[in-house]
Amino acid sequence: METAIKTRIVKIGNSQGIRIPKLLLDQLGFGSDVEIAVEQRTLVIRPVQHARQGWEEQFRLMAERGDDQLLDDDALSLSQWDNSEWAW
Repeated sequence: METAIKTRIVKIGNSQGIRIPKLLLDQLGFGSDVEIAVEQRTLVIRPVQHARQGWEEQFRLMAERGDDQLLDDDALSLSQWDNSEWAW
């Protein structure tokens, strides 16, 4: 269901802003951090996507499926030094 509520732009210090009604925030379920962007002359507010979000779950699923193995059977050797001097 789409909810549209009319509001005003208000002065907040040296900036301007809008108050987002609780009704809309409850529908969105946003946390305290959001990202604001302009897309095709439309202001878009979306939740912040944290780096590596969801990786832990994906790694767990890979381990369950046995899909977390190295793809190369042999470790790559970049030089003779790697073979003789480097302690693995």
